Amino acid sequence: MTLGRLVLAWIPVAVWFALATFAIPLLGAALSKPAGQSAVFVAVPVPVVKTLLKWRLVEAGLLTLFASLWFDSIGSGGWWLLFLLVGALATIPTWLPPHFEQLPPRARVAGACADVVRYVVAGAILAWRLG
Repeated sequence: MTLGRLVLAWIPVAVWFALATFAIPLLGAALSKPAGQSAVFVAVPVPVVKTLLKWRLVEAGLLTLFASLWFDSIGSGGWWLLFLLVGALATIPTWLPPHFEQLPPRARVAGACADVVRYVVAGAILAWRLG
C-alpha cells in the first residue's frame, strides 16, 4: 500500500464526510419540526464548523487506514457489513440520551441512521478505491 494510493482513497471519503456533515443536521431539523410548520435552521458559528470539519477529515483518514487493512490483508467480501458495524459502533452512542434529548425519538433515529449510512457510503467509496 503506497501513501499515494491511501491519499487518493482518503480524498473522496473526506469530501463525502464534509458534505454529510452539513446534510445530517438539515435532515434532523426537517424531521424534528412539528407538523404544519417549516423547519427552523440554526446558524452554526464558523469556528465550530471549522473544528467539526477538521475532525471529519481525521475521521476519514482513520477510516481509510482501517479500510486499507481490510482490503489489503483480510479480504474484500462483506465490506458493507463491516462498515455498517463500524458506523453503528461509532455513531449510535452519540445519538443516545442525554446528548439529543431535545429532539423527538424519530429525529434521533433518523440522525443515527444517517450517520451509519455515512459510514456505509464511505465504505463503498473505499471499496471502489482500495478493493
